[in-house]
Amino acid sequence: METLINGLHHVTTLAGDTQRNVDFYTDIMGLRLIKKTVNFDAPDMYHLYYGDEAGSPGTILTFFPYGGGLPRGRKGVGQLTYTAFSVPTASLQYWMDRLNERSIPYAGPYKRFSESVLRFEDGDGAGIELVFNNEDQRPGWDNKHIPAEYAVRGFHTVTLNEQNPDRTIKLLTDTMQHTLVGEEQGRFRFKAGTGGPGNYVDVQVSPGDVRALQGAGSVHHVAFSTDTDETQLAIRDELMRAGFQPTTVLDRNYFHSIYFREPGGILFEIATNPPGFTVDEPLAELGQNLKLPAQYEARRATLEQALPPIVVR
Repeated sequence: METLINGLHHVTTLAGDTQRNVDFYTDIMGLRLIKKTVNFDAPDMYHLYYGDEAGSPGTILTFFPYGGGLPRGRKGVGQLTYTAFSVPTASLQYWMDRLNERSIPYAGPYKRFSESVLRFEDGDGAGIELVFNNEDQRPGWDNKHIPAEYAVRGFHTVTLNEQNPDRTIKLLTDTMQHTLVGEEQGRFRFKAGTGGPGNYVDVQVSPGDVRALQGAGSVHHVAFSTDTDETQLAIRDELMRAGFQPTTVLDRNYFHSIYFREPGGILFEIATNPPGFTVDEPLAELGQNLKLPAQYEARRATLEQALPPIVVR
């Protein structure tokens, strides 16, 4: 069967204060701000993208920062609760020291599927994990904050917190081409394609958990990677045959998207890998300038005045 789903593409989360968000992900996490644009559906707020040097699929964490007035969300079932990044095994002490120096509380290290994990939160309560492994061959971004040998490689896993997981698991395995590769303590791990960091989805069964509430720190959606417009349409057809109701294809400038709700209520997206983030600015200048979709260019002066300034330190 043709490969339709490669693994993870991006995760999009709600945030509060914009500058605090930039500081956390560029300084503490050492990610690159690869795109500064606006929410295409609500252009009075930013849409910020962080990732590796080029914004490769499987490394991209994005945010809608609402400002300081957005109440915090609540973790629970029906939500992607933790986004895990892949880092080298030898960097464990480095990251513990780094979090301690910045007074960021963390849990761990503890073992999950034989790998060490640290768990913590950003300033809005978004759940972040670091998974220490020697499996990831992706390069770290060599930047002024973190040496390349310790740097984040990209995603490792996302955790879907589910009360009744059977239909979600059926969707992943029957329609979205994932394979079960591990199970421990109510956690089921699935891989897409050849597996490895960036291609894992964990389904955590939590029948006693409260229902999640959206707010600052809550994941809005998770996007899965597909190679082309043609493979996206093919997976859309598969989803419709399986009884789901994916949207029409939407142009997000840097990828094309379809969206649908999985049975537990989490919003899924299928995003194409092309055209990528250098479609409107060169690699060396990614994230430096406000990039607007064509429909909002006439409002540039107004938007630039209304959006808060951003400093990448």
